Amino acid sequence: MTAPSLLLDNVTRVHGTGDTAVRALDGVTLEVMPGELVAVMGPSGSGKSTLLNLAGGLDMATSGRVVIEGEDLTTLNAKGIAQLRRRRVGFVFQDYNLIPSLTAAENVALPLELDGERAGKARRHARQTLDLMGLRELSDRFPDQMSGGQQQRVAIARALIGSRRLVLADEPTGALDTHTGEDVLRVLRERCDDGVAGLLVTHEARHAAWADRVVFLRDGVVVDSTGRASSAEDLLDTASR
Repeated sequence: MTAPSLLLDNVTRVHGTGDTAVRALDGVTLEVMPGELVAVMGPSGSGKSTLLNLAGGLDMATSGRVVIEGEDLTTLNAKGIAQLRRRRVGFVFQDYNLIPSLTAAENVALPLELDGERAGKARRHARQTLDLMGLRELSDRFPDQMSGGQQQRVAIARALIGSRRLVLADEPTGALDTHTGEDVLRVLRERCDDGVAGLLVTHEARHAAWADRVVFLRDGVVVDSTGRASSAEDLLDTASR
């Protein structure tokens, strides 16, 4: 039986202590399998960003386990978690986070170079990754020479380079127009169809409709979960119950 790429096992995250303590997540359990795209929806303050930060090792759970491809983050020190993030986890943010002074190929190659791969080899891998995503023509362009949608697709390529098989996307279409946002979601969907595991935080029902499964958070608790909806309207109906 295939193991999950990501497992959150009864995870709780508490900020603060005593009377000022806030439970950002409260006993959340979630699996994301290889080839699966899971969307997380919920109102502001529901715990979506906290969940994503824990899933990527950017924050640590107060209790429970976060397991990435069989590695329990609670058993790793800070250096081990940083290495795991670089090698296995790709992040896609709303504001792209590309380095302005680097070309697309150099931006995509950066995680490999930070992990010790020689620059020439890393950039060859970067061009191959861009080519696989239909972005060969962008290899030598700087971010200010690209549209927002192109920058976001380059950011997805950076998230997928190397052996990374888990992609965490935080509102990746929030700064894009509707048409460009759909193009970006299509790229992410195609990568998951190729075997990558994806966790997408979004407030847009039409974007969550690209997912295999949608999880709804409220006040740090999973309140509902559904399979792929037939339409965005179905998702809105489910969320409002």
